[in-house]
Amino acid sequence: MTGLHATLRLRRDGFALDVALNVPDTGVLAVLGPNGSGKSTLLDCLAGLLRPAEASVSIGGTDVTGLPPPERRVGLLRQDPLLFPHLSVLDNVAFGPRSRGSGRQRARELARRWLDEIGVAEFADRRPARLSGGQAQRVALARALATDPALLLLDEPLAALDVDAAPAMRAALRSVLRQRQPGRVAVVVTHDPLDAISLADHVLVLADGQVVEQGPTRSVLAAPRTGFTARIAGLNLVAGEAGPDGLRVGDQLLSGVLAEDAVVAEPAVAVFPPHAVSVYPRDDAPHGSPRNTAPATVGSVEPHGPVIRLRATADGQGWTSGVAADLTPAAVADLGIDVGSRVLLSVKAAAVEVHPANP
Repeated sequence: MTGLHATLRLRRDGFALDVALNVPDTGVLAVLGPNGSGKSTLLDCLAGLLRPAEASVSIGGTDVTGLPPPERRVGLLRQDPLLFPHLSVLDNVAFGPRSRGSGRQRARELARRWLDEIGVAEFADRRPARLSGGQAQRVALARALATDPALLLLDEPLAALDVDAAPAMRAALRSVLRQRQPGRVAVVVTHDPLDAISLADHVLVLADGQVVEQGPTRSVLAAPRTGFTARIAGLNLVAGEAGPDGLRVGDQLLSGVLAEDAVVAEPAVAVFPPHAVSVYPRDDAPHGSPRNTAPATVGSVEPHGPVIRLRATADGQGWTSGVAADLTPAAVADLGIDVGSRVLLSVKAAAVEVHPANP
């Protein structure tokens, strides 16, 4: 069975990791989760740097569970490129093939090929000290690929890069991963939904060492089932119980459209974007007959790109607790909104999707 198939159970310093994952040949899996959820621990287990008490790891049809890291055909790229300072860029990349038995000339041929592929061939004769952070990270990617890994592990490879360097690195990763080279799979740990959308086929979300969401990337980010995934996807998420016409939150109904797999009277979540939320002064009810209108108090007011994002606290136990709304700066000024303002929030039922909650 090709691809990556793993079952891992690790207990370490009070932390428990319990994960099962399957990535088909040529597939790319993005692993998301809050800090401390076990993302890097998962990669270390796959790489063989940590040995779980219970594990089964198959890479490219080979059981590597008991093999040390050098024998697993794994390429690992972390935030720090970890280039050898005394070697040129060319020899840094050639180091991988040399360590796997290639002769000097063959290793350098492979190194030049990958430097060219990643777009950093012009730096072949430089030492790492003369590279920018983005250039060094692309060289490290070329070094990982030059070993012809069956499994490419990327541990937040863009996290340490500035806003100018990150796009070039993301483009390099996209170019490599979209080649769909037979015999290779990739696992990318990231906090950025843009990385997941642009690089990965599937997403796995970790929380406290457990898988809480997984599936096709766009499906998971479009219909998140946990608060963390909703936040990184830029969506509001309200928990409650599915009803015939929406989500029951305490004694309130948040009207919406039920997903096909939502079950009435079962735990569910409502998802809707901040731009779908309208904000009114408390004494100025919205026009027409919006089905979802409830009082709230503004808890925070912060710039969010070209808009201002308000985050509300509920007055009582209603659905508005934690809900975000995006307004233009002019609208915020016209409404005189600030932290502590008492407002009405309104969202059209057609913008609210109700999905089953995770167990």
